[in-house]
Amino acid sequence: MTHAADQPAEATAIAGPDAGWRPKAVALDIDGTLMDFNEQMTDSLRDAVARAAREVPIILATGRSWHMTETVARELGLPAGIVVCSNGARTLRYPSGEVLDERTFDATRVIASVRQHAPTALMAVEEATAGYRVTGHFPSGDLGGEIRVVTDEELAPEPVTRLIIRDPERSEADFVELAERLGLHGVSYAVGWTAWLDIAPEGVDKSVGLKVALDELGLQAADLLAMGDGRNDIEMLRFAGLGVAMGSAPDEVKQAAGEVTKSIQDDGAVAILNRYF
Repeated sequence: MTHAADQPAEATAIAGPDAGWRPKAVALDIDGTLMDFNEQMTDSLRDAVARAAREVPIILATGRSWHMTETVARELGLPAGIVVCSNGARTLRYPSGEVLDERTFDATRVIASVRQHAPTALMAVEEATAGYRVTGHFPSGDLGGEIRVVTDEELAPEPVTRLIIRDPERSEADFVELAERLGLHGVSYAVGWTAWLDIAPEGVDKSVGLKVALDELGLQAADLLAMGDGRNDIEMLRFAGLGVAMGSAPDEVKQAAGEVTKSIQDDGAVAILNRYF
């Protein structure tokens, strides 16, 4: 496999899974793929997404909550469709917010384990409507919507779609080690770019939500082009007919993809979208 990261001027062009293959739907991660970490999108990216959306369904597939995903969909001017939120735990119609699929788990055991192994870590769970319950204030820009500070006991009295663990004083490598020490059995998890750990119901990842979305659209995984940059994109990239990793993705994400494009700073997603649309 030839990686575009080795050829920075252009994304590597391939025929797709079969000669003449074209995607019938596109799944796009948001942070690090469409938006940089200052939440900025280039005009060329907006144009490329709009052009693709005139031909095939665009499915935002993200770790963001519904509230934060809807905002990006509106900013992109996407037509009515389906979005996959909370790393696959919630799949909804856009713009109505109708829930097509939701997966939850009992987070109480994990919360207790976090307090044992990382007593100063911040934790958050999504509220179904428009915000988060948190054990302390997260760094500015980390979370959107209404924020409600609660005790550990009040954090997840009922099953939740995901639990977020954050510690700005620790590194990404620290959180990879923390995930191992927590002994996370019976749940799924992904370590983010910073000291951020997403914990989801067992077996749930973005590919789960995308399967729901494709079933609604009458399409198959082989019809899907997916792009992402994070560890929470690995299953999605393997699931899609063509999975494309961004050039700045960790090595394990690149290894899961069928192709590697340029980084977000070099409009890597644009290069792929322009190939097909």
